[in-house]
Amino acid sequence: MPARKPPSIFRNRSGNRASGRPGQQQPAQGTPEVDIERFSHEVRGIARHQGKTLFVDNALPGEKVRIRYTASRAKFDEAVATDILSPSDDRQPLPCPHAETCGGCALQHMQPTAQIAAKQQILLDQLQRFASASPEQVLPPLTADIAGYRRKARLGVRYVKPPHKKGAASKPRLVLGFREKRSNNLTDIRECLVMPASFSSQLPQLHQLIERCHEGRQISHIEVAVGEDATALVVRHLKPLPDEDRQRWLDFVQPLGWHLYLQADDTPRKVWPEDGDERLNYKLPEFDLTLHFHPQDFVQVNFAINRQMVHRAIELLDPQPGERVLDLFCGLGNFTLPLAKRAAEVVGVEGALALTRRGRENAEHNRLGNVQFQAADLTEDFSTSPWARGGFDKILLDPPRTGALEVVRNIAHFGAKRIVYVSCNPATLARDTAELLQRGYRLTKAGVMDMFPHTTHVESIALFERT
Repeated sequence: MPARKPPSIFRNRSGNRASGRPGQQQPAQGTPEVDIERFSHEVRGIARHQGKTLFVDNALPGEKVRIRYTASRAKFDEAVATDILSPSDDRQPLPCPHAETCGGCALQHMQPTAQIAAKQQILLDQLQRFASASPEQVLPPLTADIAGYRRKARLGVRYVKPPHKKGAASKPRLVLGFREKRSNNLTDIRECLVMPASFSSQLPQLHQLIERCHEGRQISHIEVAVGEDATALVVRHLKPLPDEDRQRWLDFVQPLGWHLYLQADDTPRKVWPEDGDERLNYKLPEFDLTLHFHPQDFVQVNFAINRQMVHRAIELLDPQPGERVLDLFCGLGNFTLPLAKRAAEVVGVEGALALTRRGRENAEHNRLGNVQFQAADLTEDFSTSPWARGGFDKILLDPPRTGALEVVRNIAHFGAKRIVYVSCNPATLARDTAELLQRGYRLTKAGVMDMFPHTTHVESIALFERT
């Protein structure tokens, strides 16, 4: 896995505020009725009004909606559907009480099966648009539970003044939650549909705890990481917390069995339990593997989909006992170690030195001696590196959203029989697909994975075979 945070489900995707991006004008006036024709690649409704393209949040293809403008640009406008006049059969009631304000789950108004079908179509459209290609076989989507799936998140903490009322006190109130739609403001949440229930149920108590702290205003955000063995909180504070506040946090986490980290600078420090072990873990039972990670490491946040994804990647790559395999953007070994269970030798390469160290820890813990982890700048030509000179029979890559254009140019000369590409951005996957096709590969299989249900993020996997 790459040294990057996964695309956050709590990033702004839809809503009723101007986004403030360059080139934006004041929103147009009026509340017209429009017909939604199709989805954009960002899973927003597309309509036409007065000769101008209109991107509409909270709208589904085939619907007639009344809209309110949120932004105007030279070539298109943006809006939100305020009234659904003719609802689609794919529309469903909002399952989360915060859905209309929280910027996290932008597709809660859409049936889950329709969500994944739309994402599959976006993948196929992007491949056709940027690579003039279609997979020879479309793989069945990978799906799992759509609630409680997210094992990592970051909550903002902020004290805000309520709207001023004449004659009324304006005492700041605590807001704990995720960003509002198209805004830097926070939505104050007391439950979260996509977080594990063990954490979501504690949100009201967490809110009260911060309010009781003497220096609660010095807390800027809280990170949560839920492993299969424990839950960890990382409390980010702008200056050291007094002993009374520190004890309040200990009193909160200890009965729950959670780990506690305090972070006043760049380095979080574990304060409970006092065992010095700064690791959580998740398991890949099919491969008899346990992978350890620091609460701030990048890991796939949907453990159920991750297990299916690893299975599919290994199945597509089909490593054989005598083969040498390359895993690029390998992170802490999510694919590297399962590959090592099948191949003769696996080399995992990652840009972040800390993650390569974590990969070596995991290899040692799982007693795998046929795998090595290397740190390298993958935007540079690495073909002459000592670890690359032996060549590779098969290659797996899992790049960040920017894709792997330089990488696919550099790896083509290895002549690997198969390449499996795991993508979190169908546009850059399609761009890189065009490059691989030019270099003698064909796109044989591709499909989507519901890694982030209720969101607009499209996760996919593709198999390329040497012609």
